[in-house]
Amino acid sequence: MIGSFLHFILNGLIQLMVLAIIISAIMSWLTAFNVINLRNSAVAGIQRILETLTAPVLTPLQRIIPPIGGLDITPVLAVLILQGVQRYILPALLGGL
Repeated sequence: MIGSFLHFILNGLIQLMVLAIIISAIMSWLTAFNVINLRNSAVAGIQRILETLTAPVLTPLQRIIPPIGGLDITPVLAVLILQGVQRYILPALLGGL
């Protein structure tokens, strides 16, 4: 029972992190193409929150993997790693509980 609850909570947190990474990447593209403007306080606030949430996952990957042709692929890699953890490692770790 506790294993199911922990799986539910950790699964939800991983899903929220994946969503935050995707939204952050989309916002960076929209900012780069001048679709949205970071001078808008609401947009800047959302961007700061997303950067704070995603930095613990993306920063270590960005130290290892440099941008390729000016394109940062670490969000894609982070999503793949998080989904792998969610699908394979999390059930294996919590299966015994």
